[in-house]
Amino acid sequence: MAQERSGPDLKAAGLWGGALLTLRFLTELATVAMLATAGALAHAAVAWRVVLAILGVILFAVIWGRAIGPRAAHRLSDPMRLVVEILIFVVSAVALGLFGYPVVGIVVAVISIATAAALRAVMPGS
Repeated sequence: MAQERSGPDLKAAGLWGGALLTLRFLTELATVAMLATAGALAHAAVAWRVVLAILGVILFAVIWGRAIGPRAAHRLSDPMRLVVEILIFVVSAVALGLFGYPVVGIVVAVISIATAAALRAVMPGS
């Protein structure tokens, strides 16, 4: 029988943990948006830009859902999970930067990395 993985315990998180979890969710959404935007801004034909935008989001979702998310089937353990997260945030920032928005990419990546690190300090294992 498969073991059910649960998400973070929001009651135990407290105000600070809850705020970090909310910010974490928003940074994940921003990363998806950055990947889609980078694909859409690629120097290619419109059809290829659509494909790239969709593939970036799908690749992110697969990696996050299989190895990083709280209910991931094969969740990586820390510190490897943090390394993969940082890599995803940096790659999405670089991708957005290549197509004209480096400041936005850097700001989102820094906030995302800081949130991931802070969340581990406040709620280990989250």
